[in-house]
Amino acid sequence: MSDDLTKASQEAVEAARQGDRYAEILAVVAAVQAAQQQPQCQHQHPEPKPRWSTGQILALTAAGCAACAFAVGMFLAIAVTAVAVAGSALVFLFVIREIRKGS
Repeated sequence: MSDDLTKASQEAVEAARQGDRYAEILAVVAAVQAAQQQPQCQHQHPEPKPRWSTGQILALTAAGCAACAFAVGMFLAIAVTAVAVAGSALVFLFVIREIRKGS
């Protein structure tokens, strides 16, 4: 009988340990399920802004490059015109001096 009592006592202790383990497992499962459930918002969220497509980005980049190339062309045209005006002014000055010397 003492042997049966000891065996029953050991089984009771083991069952209590398993009960604690099952309680821990159930608590973890309940926490995971609670984390997975998202609460419903009572307000409305604004619609997300649409992202720019690759084609739009390439088009803007090409337009920027074209604008820069046009600006460089204009600056070069202005510089060439300035050099031409300066050269013409020098030639005109030398011609005027020659005409005055001849008189």
